[in-house]
Amino acid sequence: MCDFNKLDDAQKAEYHKQLLEYAESFGGKNFFLQLLEAIRKTKPHPLIAKNSEFRFSRGTIKWSKVIFKDKLTLLLDIRVNESKNGTLLPDKEDKKYKKVLNLLRTLGPIEFNVTPKHLKDGDGFVMKPFEIIDENTTRLNPIFDAIFFCSVDTIKKVLNYEAKL
Repeated sequence: MCDFNKLDDAQKAEYHKQLLEYAESFGGKNFFLQLLEAIRKTKPHPLIAKNSEFRFSRGTIKWSKVIFKDKLTLLLDIRVNESKNGTLLPDKEDKKYKKVLNLLRTLGPIEFNVTPKHLKDGDGFVMKPFEIIDENTTRLNPIFDAIFFCSVDTIKKVLNYEAKL
């Protein structure tokens, strides 16, 4: 999703629709963008929080397992290759293959619960970090990617996208 300009119109429209649904379940575009900005400002990265949660003025993100810095570093590293290869998994001969496979097995089952502070803002949503297509293809969940890694400006473009007629 971070390569939004490289997508075709159908993919752009689909990501726009998906992201808008998630934003609405968190209180709307504005609250959703505030969440993203709070995540970007937090140092160290919120995913390596020892208590497995990220709190900010408009809501909370909780997950069930501590994620260590080495896993986050590897995820950031392989994330770059996904757009080239279409999958997070490197070739089986690659030195990193086993590490990446372990990362996917470790983070794959984790669910991230995103909840707004006030019930009137929405129900929130649950997401997983990966989309498993088949045994050789695993992609980063575009919503997970948007929330934790993409630039806020890119997400604004996605949220404000209007399909060309």
